Amino acid sequence: MNLFSNENTNLLPKDGTVHYYGKLLNRSTADQYLQVLLNNIEWKNDEAILFGKRIITKRKVAWYGDRAFEYRYSNNTKKALPWTPELLQLKQLVEEKTGETFNSCLLNLYHTGEEGMAWHSDGEKDLKKDGAIGSLSFGAERKFAFKHKTSGETVSLVLEHGSLLVMKDTTQTYWLHRLPPTKQTRRPRVNLTFRTITG
Repeated sequence: MNLFSNENTNLLPKDGTVHYYGKLLNRSTADQYLQVLLNNIEWKNDEAILFGKRIITKRKVAWYGDRAFEYRYSNNTKKALPWTPELLQLKQLVEEKTGETFNSCLLNLYHTGEEGMAWHSDGEKDLKKDGAIGSLSFGAERKFAFKHKTSGETVSLVLEHGSLLVMKDTTQTYWLHRLPPTKQTRRPRVNLTFRTITG
């Protein structure tokens, strides 16, 4: 099922809350932010431990926050960098739109459509339980999908350049999400996930 932009509609049929706000920024503003993010963020290849082996991903990541939070996932620990002016501007925009507050941001850089993210949920113990995650997308439009952990139901949509998606309540408990790879685009995508760390 493919769902269209409506910030008041819950995209999930049960067990969680996902709102898609559509484009928050016009194209030229979104283009400017994309260039700043590509050039000014301290990107690093992501690392994960899978079956006891250290895997280096093509996808790059960066981690920023109110203070040097430590964030642990995939047997990896990251320490947050101080906010850049542009990240603070975008954080304020997302907070004003959603009424939520965030203290950190995990950024992902996908160089082409062939880089994606497998099924997972953001259930790390350092995250505020059932807290909101605000996902801001720049660059290539990409399909984003949800799958219920027990029923297998799926929901998908296309995340547009300059758009906002918010996941909250019990979404991470009952649903997986992923960014499927595609050969349809060669352009980069930058995704900012604003979060609240409690640790």
